[in-house]
Amino acid sequence: MALIDLIDVHKHYSAQKILQGINFHVEEADRIVIVGKNGSGKSTIMKIVQGLEHQDDGERIVRNNLEVKMLAQVPQFDPEHNVRQAVEAGLAELYDARKRYDELSEMLGENFEDEDVQREHSEVTHYLDHHAAWNLDDKIERVLIHFQLKHMEDKNINVLSGGEQRRVALASLLLQKPDVLLLDEPTNHLDVYMVEFLEELILKEKFTLVFISHDRYFIDQVATKTIEIEDGKVREYKGGYSDYLDQKAEYLRTMQKQHDNLLRLVRRENEWYSRGVRARLKRNEGRKARLMDLRDAAKTNPAMIRKMKVELQREAKNFNGDKVVNKQKMLFEVDNLYLQLGDKKLINDFTTRILQKDVIAIVGPNGSGKSTLLKALLGRLSPTAGAIKQGEFKIGYFDQHREMLNDNNNLLETFCPDGGDRVDVQGSNLHVYGYLKNFLFPREFLDKKIGTLSGGEKNRVALALLFTKKVDCLILDEPTNDLDIPTINILEEKLENFSGAVILVSHDRYFVDKIAKKLFIFQKDGVVEESFQEYSEYLQIEKDIAIVDEMQREMGSAKPQTKVEVKPANKPKIKLTFKEKIALEKLPQEIEDLETKIADSNICLGDPGCYEAHGITVIADELSALELEYEEKVEQLLEIEMKVEEIEEN
Repeated sequence: MALIDLIDVHKHYSAQKILQGINFHVEEADRIVIVGKNGSGKSTIMKIVQGLEHQDDGERIVRNNLEVKMLAQVPQFDPEHNVRQAVEAGLAELYDARKRYDELSEMLGENFEDEDVQREHSEVTHYLDHHAAWNLDDKIERVLIHFQLKHMEDKNINVLSGGEQRRVALASLLLQKPDVLLLDEPTNHLDVYMVEFLEELILKEKFTLVFISHDRYFIDQVATKTIEIEDGKVREYKGGYSDYLDQKAEYLRTMQKQHDNLLRLVRRENEWYSRGVRARLKRNEGRKARLMDLRDAAKTNPAMIRKMKVELQREAKNFNGDKVVNKQKMLFEVDNLYLQLGDKKLINDFTTRILQKDVIAIVGPNGSGKSTLLKALLGRLSPTAGAIKQGEFKIGYFDQHREMLNDNNNLLETFCPDGGDRVDVQGSNLHVYGYLKNFLFPREFLDKKIGTLSGGEKNRVALALLFTKKVDCLILDEPTNDLDIPTINILEEKLENFSGAVILVSHDRYFVDKIAKKLFIFQKDGVVEESFQEYSEYLQIEKDIAIVDEMQREMGSAKPQTKVEVKPANKPKIKLTFKEKIALEKLPQEIEDLETKIADSNICLGDPGCYEAHGITVIADELSALELEYEEKVEQLLEIEMKVEEIEEN
């Protein structure tokens, strides 16, 4: 029997039919993502599953004593509680169960034959197993640290921001581990490191989960089943986002005439996924295999660990875009920039140039200074030291507060403030409705006041309005928050067709990988590193380096084995060959030249004028050959450098 069954469920609000005879089932260990346009009924299904809303028709069948809990959009706390108390507030039953387990264990120690005590002991043990509640104190510490709540654990819960309060509520729910956990956009207000921890915890603790998310990498990592809701009906797909894309494309092939636009969108998404993600996964598998080999080799050859770390660091740094000679117009010149707020150093000596066709993602942990850098580029914040020089150009800015919108205006007034019903969009004169239809707004929304719209709808309006502005540079702060996946796909398409520069802050790894050609990565102590890698690959290398560091620590702390010293008989002296000496001199420059050529090829692939002139296949083949040669030369240099180390040690 399923944990929860919705059978032939109907639901409508006024005259609008939201759900029309849907069937929805939750089995133990299911991790189900619900996808669809905003307003399609995703949250309604969640509320019916939880029992907060009642269906108009059909059945909701729930297994006896099933514990179903949902992360609230606006969590409620005891106003007297600090952060730690708020996290612990939902754990009273688990603490009581652990206390009862200890009492029963003691009773069994005195009289093992008591069947009633045995039965209760077994029930409490199962309860603690199911909720993974054996080491709650350790788990609380871990969650507080990974959700960046540890430093504020003694603060009153009411002084926290809305995003911080949601992290507290999420932490408490995860520790409670209900029979069925419901999460609505759980990755909002989490940075990428928190999201990775959330993924790890959900998979490790084997949660039964129903969730809504626009984070497509999170869906791919977590979901075992995808439920799409469209026109009041649901359709089920096995697996996560990439599996959904494959199955959706196959389904749409049979309905091509009716779904040409959607099919094109899914195909484009699928092509990108296959070209980018699968190739990167293949590289990651190779790197993981080398790491596993290293773990075995490390016991006898610590130098192998050093080699791997150097190799990973080379990968993480990738190559520097400043080496590329580029004739594009300069928009921003950042020179030795320092930014400090109070005692916190956010940016420490950062120098870069931003050009007219750059597409840059600014990434890093929450609170590291990403949005602060945007404000400095916009001229809203003066540098502590250093300078930002700006050329003559126009900026379009999208922020999380949607400052460009007036709640008192309706959509027609927002897009046509001088009257009429037409709008200019990147050289085309369009009817407002025809344009807004691309952002999934029905005609009846034209008369709606901005103030009556939901957060996601306001974001769609703000983004649609942004692309009507004649600007040379778009600056976007968390543009995918509160958007559904169809709208994010539209945003991606608009950005890919935008002819100017794009600078964005985002934690959405899939979005960043797909859009950005360059990264500004915020690290510790105000260091900002530039990279041309895809963000998810950079994060994987970062994890691999952490594994190698741990191996080094383990090797350093291991007690040396007692050895009987035996003098080698006429041990030959190690030295470099003539060929190796020449290579040691030439390889660094050759590698640097290859990095420049690789950067040139990547830029050309991102420029339609360039790849159309030279042939996209020719450039892609040249790039593959350059990358292969680059890897071979780096490997050759690493081997020679290891030999040099060995000579120096002897």
